[in-house]
Formats: sequence, C-alpha cells, structure tokens
Amino acid sequence: MRPHHVPLGFVFRSRSKDEKAPAAKAPVTNSTQPRDPQAPKGRPTPKRSQAQTQRRSVANTPTTRKEASKRQRDERRTAMERQRQALASGDERYLPARDKGPVRKFARDFVDSRFCIAEFFLPLAVIILVMTMVRISSLQNVALLLWLIVIVLIVLDSVVTAFRLKKRLAEKFPNEPKKGAVAYALMRTLQMRRLRLPKPQVKRGERP
Repeated sequence: MRPHHVPLGFVFRSRSKDEKAPAAKAPVTNSTQPRDPQAPKGRPTPKRSQAQTQRRSVANTPTTRKEASKRQRDERRTAMERQRQALASGDERYLPARDKGPVRKFARDFVDSRFCIAEFFLPLAVIILVMTMVRISSLQNVALLLWLIVIVLIVLDSVVTAFRLKKRLAEKFPNEPKKGAVAYALMRTLQMRRLRLPKPQVKRGERP
C-alpha cells in the first residue's frame, strides 16, 4: 500500500474560527462580593455580621492561662461588686442565693417592720459585761439578774416572732417552699437594724 501523505499545510494551519469558538464561549463568572480571606475554599463567604462575631469571639478568647486567670478574677470582682450594690439596694437579680425569692424578702420585711429585743443583744451584752467587771458585789448581782432577764425576753420574743411569721407565710405563700425562712428571719433579728444586709426596705410599724 502506498502511504497516505498529509499535507504540511493542514498540520501547521491556524485554527479556524469555529474551533476557537468553544473556548471563547466559555462562561465567565464575575463575583461582585469579595471573598473573605478567612473563609475556607469551596464554602460561601460569611456575612459581615457573622464575620465580625467570629473575629470578636476569637479576640475575646484567652490565649494563655495567665489571661484566663485574670479574666476570671475580673469577672469575680464584677460579680462581687454587683452583689454588694444589690445588698444595699435590695435588687433581687444580684442577691446571694440565701436572700433571693419572695418568701425571704417577706421574712426580711416582717422583721424590719417591728422592734425585736434580740437586735439589742450586742449592746446589752457589752453593758452587762462591764458591770460584771466592776468590783462591787451588788452591781455584779444586778448584772447577772439583768443578763438572765435579757436572755428570757429574747427567747420569748423569738418564739412569738417565729409563730406570727410562720402564720403570715402560710397565708401569703401557700404554694411556695418556706423551708428555712423562719430561721433566716430569727438570725436577722440578732443584727442591729443599721447593720442588716440586705438593707431594710420598710419602716418600723409598716406592715409588709
């Protein structure tokens, strides 16, 4: 067989317009939204708000143990300052757990609205102690008798206060847990009114 010769012109000829057309018609995608350099390839670019949130969370994340400890100390200091202000103002949001709730608030108001003999225990105890230190037998006997009278009066007043408070709590909060509220109120009666925390929110004689 005679070999089939291919013309050199066909080999070296320039490509026709029809052959170049598919390349020219290749779709070109233009994105008007710039790609976030932090966005992984093959995923949609996050919105600006999402990107800012991510950057903020990364910036706020402590990188070392020292920074984490400092942040915990700052948060603890802030919480204690809020609690101190709440104890002075009676703000329920930041009070300690033992002082929170409507039952505990009512118990505080019930105690603060009346005179309690127990709140004068400390000044009376100081007076009696000074009297017992004087080298006069008659004065020491009076001090011991006064001490006995104070103890009896405090016990009687505490019993009456506990009975009345328990009755009022049962009437006002029939479905609320009241465990520990009476003891909480009696412990408050042992503190002088100006030293009580949270600060009293009612006046004496004002019914809560």
